[in-house]
Amino acid sequence: MNNELERLSKEIRACEVCKKDLPLGPNPVFRIKETARINIIGQAPGTKVHASGVPWDDASGRRLREWMGVDPEIFYDATKIAIVPMGFCYPGKGKSGDLPPRPECAPLWHKPLLNKAPEIQLTLLIGAYAQAYYLGDRRKETLTETVKAFEEYLPEYLPLVHPSPRNQIWLKKNGWFEEEVVPFLQQRIKLLLFE
Repeated sequence: MNNELERLSKEIRACEVCKKDLPLGPNPVFRIKETARINIIGQAPGTKVHASGVPWDDASGRRLREWMGVDPEIFYDATKIAIVPMGFCYPGKGKSGDLPPRPECAPLWHKPLLNKAPEIQLTLLIGAYAQAYYLGDRRKETLTETVKAFEEYLPEYLPLVHPSPRNQIWLKKNGWFEEEVVPFLQQRIKLLLFE
């Protein structure tokens, strides 16, 4: 890791900007190296990831790796795949699950961090928060429509539904996702990482 990226990463790991709002305290979870070619922007760590410090270390992560067609060794190789969530710390629980990612993280850390990784050629925007932040007015009316129109955002971005087991009903209703989007994703990953 170059000195600037290392310094910035240490600064982020020490961040306490929203400490008072984090029920489990700060524990920023992200991975990035300057040579990464793919970036994954999800929501925020859940309690399991907060405890382990390993991003996507849960059922959602297993499904995401299946969709991408990569094993854990490749997925967790930060020289290949960066993981920079919208919120770096576990935000807490709400009435219908985890709270949204803290709004401070992305504006504060994304640009300086991603500027240090110039090789990124594809960013996976997982879920509504990442899509809202990065696609803005280019988003469609619903997440489903945005994901269905994924080709409009290429080559820079690929919007995806969250791989959470809670989205099983969505996946059953939207068979086109695993028939069209997943094979495209796997082909693109293979091209970027292995060819």
